[in-house]
Amino acid sequence: MGSVAVLSVDLAQRCWSDLGIVVLDRHPGPASGARENADFPVNPAHLAALPPLPGQRPWAQPAAPSIRCEIIPSLVAGQDPGKVDANILAGRLNHLCTVRAIRVIMLDGPQAWKSLSNGLQHARVSERQLNTAAKTGLPGMVKPVTYRAFAEFCLDVYDALCRRGWRRLDTGAHPGSGPERVLVESYPHAAWKALGLKPLPAKRRARVSDLAEAYAALRAIVPMTTSRPPNHDQLQAIVGGLPGLALEERDAAGARIVGHAPRREGGHWREGFIVLPVAPRPVGLAWLRRPAKPV
Repeated sequence: MGSVAVLSVDLAQRCWSDLGIVVLDRHPGPASGARENADFPVNPAHLAALPPLPGQRPWAQPAAPSIRCEIIPSLVAGQDPGKVDANILAGRLNHLCTVRAIRVIMLDGPQAWKSLSNGLQHARVSERQLNTAAKTGLPGMVKPVTYRAFAEFCLDVYDALCRRGWRRLDTGAHPGSGPERVLVESYPHAAWKALGLKPLPAKRRARVSDLAEAYAALRAIVPMTTSRPPNHDQLQAIVGGLPGLALEERDAAGARIVGHAPRREGGHWREGFIVLPVAPRPVGLAWLRRPAKPV
């Protein structure tokens, strides 16, 4: 199978520089261990303090195809003033995907409102299952109330991309063959947990050492390289985008799909899946779990 790529975006509304935009694809060759990858300034003391995977030597890395993460520094043309415009952003993301032949976009932001009949008072099913910090209720209603502007911005981005030929992932199956292009909601906080890792602290509280430790821990279990040191938004986009590769590769074991399919209800989009990565299984350790034969 040829190389596939996905685009992952950590959405932001306040200014263009707050967007985290990363293109992820598979590199056909084996990746080396985290100690040998030096594209992020990882403090060896931080590395040594992180526990190894069960049954593995510290930072042992099985040979496997690595993920290449190309960090897109900016989609700003000239000096765009003010907040991010959802329609302009959608146009630039669509153009990037057209040039790169990308068919999956992972977006860290809500795609729809809650359904009136989902049995929950203030949240979509996916948000309740993952205990998200913010909730999108019925149209125009969010928790906390300060989340409303961002939620509406995210929905506008999804809608603007759909006007350009994209669609929300509407089935538990993987994207099919052919020209279809799908939008997939990510949630980096839960993605870290799904991989068995500590979530990255909030941007305003995260230190450089936090980024280094999180990046080292991620690469200890998912072989990858990056085109430049990722900042907070870009690192969130990387971890949030990992299941997109599994979707493109038809790897049912590589992604966990949470929630209910999106649908139109009362003139609005409701519900929608959130997709998470699945932690890779350690290689060559099955014999450790086998019961010993009686002697």
